[in-house]
Amino acid sequence: MTRTVSRWFARDAVLPTGPARDVSFTAAAGVLTDVAVGSEPHPDATRLPGVVLPGLANCHSHAFHRALRGRTHGDGGTFWTWREGMYEVAGRLDPDRYLALAQATYAEMALAGITAVGEFHYLHHQPDGRPFDDPNAMGAALVQAADDAGIRLTLLDTCYLAGGLTSQGHQELGDRQLRFGDGTADRWAERVALLRDTDAVRIGAAVHSVRAVPRGALRVVADAAAGRPLHVHLSEQPAENEACQGFYGLSPTALLDAEGVLGPRTSAVHATHLTGGDIATLGRTGTTSCFCPTTERDLADGIGPARALQRAGSPLSLGSDQHAVIDLLEEARALEMHERLDSRERGRFSPVELLTAATRYDSLGWPSAGRLEVGAAADLVAVQTDSPRTAGSLPGQILLCATACDVDTVVVAGRTVVSDGAHVLGDVGRLLAEAIAPLWASD
Repeated sequence: MTRTVSRWFARDAVLPTGPARDVSFTAAAGVLTDVAVGSEPHPDATRLPGVVLPGLANCHSHAFHRALRGRTHGDGGTFWTWREGMYEVAGRLDPDRYLALAQATYAEMALAGITAVGEFHYLHHQPDGRPFDDPNAMGAALVQAADDAGIRLTLLDTCYLAGGLTSQGHQELGDRQLRFGDGTADRWAERVALLRDTDAVRIGAAVHSVRAVPRGALRVVADAAAGRPLHVHLSEQPAENEACQGFYGLSPTALLDAEGVLGPRTSAVHATHLTGGDIATLGRTGTTSCFCPTTERDLADGIGPARALQRAGSPLSLGSDQHAVIDLLEEARALEMHERLDSRERGRFSPVELLTAATRYDSLGWPSAGRLEVGAAADLVAVQTDSPRTAGSLPGQILLCATACDVDTVVVAGRTVVSDGAHVLGDVGRLLAEAIAPLWASD
């Protein structure tokens, strides 16, 4: 069988060896088969504008939170009052509505140069907790949405068993949390076992948090996730630390470590309020720390110890979480800027380190993606270098000035899903508006 060959040419590109000029890319079956520097463009090559980067990896997403953007600021509030609005939106979603919202949200991600998303998925059942006829109907909606939007999906199916944690112990699920839970970790694992990887989907797992998964269930989740990505919300709020210490006599990090949850396949999301011992543990175990700076500042969570974690041995990744902004270029830049604010020093992360954090595909189960080299996935993102934001900048420092608005072309596995800043699905703003409006309509 003859394989279709695709070719592109970029005046500038950022390769694993650094910035390069006059780069020709050749791909077959969605994989790069040749990367030539200092070349002349092939007659059949598509010329890509600006500087070409590898596809960006959004390692932490809650797709349904996109419906909250611009609606949670009226009275200020806290993380906990924001959560009330989140529950309201969650209660209105069914598989059809979730498909529409996630499809538009993932298309917005593609417009921002994101070619894969890690979806931290816990909207499993009907609002009253009863399973759908297909127990994974909500997850299936997410799989379809990613396929429609043209990006890869890592479905991080989330175990969520308790309504919270105090120094007195775990609480039962509240009425608005019933749809999140499977009753026991074993029943959660049985449901997840029905899901399958495909060419464009990886099935992973998640512990929602030490608040939502009691100690006795943690190892069950870790065992069920063996060989797959495993993610967990960690120390996002000081209250979580205090409750865990009060009930278990351990920090959340120490509890997860004791139960075998941490390790090279695990990502600790947020990792904001950590002790020195916590940082050392995450580094020793090789656990990835996934920062979501635009969410962490939107919710006033704080600035996590990103540089200290990296130095300790914890690789860094990035996510857009609640989608107050969908812009992985901004998330990468914020990683450096938050460090500058905290340390009062510049250059805490180099541009190369920021791009590495923005392309941590291995933490999503896609080890062949995120690099522009032979054998890697043919994921290319062309970022304009002549916009009002980027004009005059060096290609190798584009992450320090560009935004999602500067993304011109996005290729995923050899297929162009964004061209001239437009998505193949058409008007993404309209799709978002149509998907969000029913979630706020009065009954």
